[in-house]
Amino acid sequence: MRTYRLPNPTTPEDLECRWSKLLTFGDRVVIAGDFFNGPNKPCYFGAAYEFLGDDHTCEGAIGLRAASGVEFEDDGHAIAWAMQQ
Repeated sequence: MRTYRLPNPTTPEDLECRWSKLLTFGDRVVIAGDFFNGPNKPCYFGAAYEFLGDDHTCEGAIGLRAASGVEFEDDGHAIAWAMQQ
C-alpha cells in the first residue's frame, strides 16, 4: 500500500483521478496502476477495494482490500489479479 501510495479509505472518484484504469465490479472497485521499477521491468500493479457502506456511487467510501505484492507486464494481468481478490 505504501509503495504504490494507495489511499485508504477513499472514493472511486478520487482513484479515477489518480489512475485511469478503474472498474466497478459488483461491490468492489479494482484498479491497475503503474509504478516505475526501472527500464525493462514490470511496472503494473493491481489493487482491490470494497465499498464500506450502501452508497455504491462514485462518491461512496471504499476501503483497500488487497494490493499485489508483485508487478505485472501489463495492465490486463493486473486487473485480472485484482478481480480474483
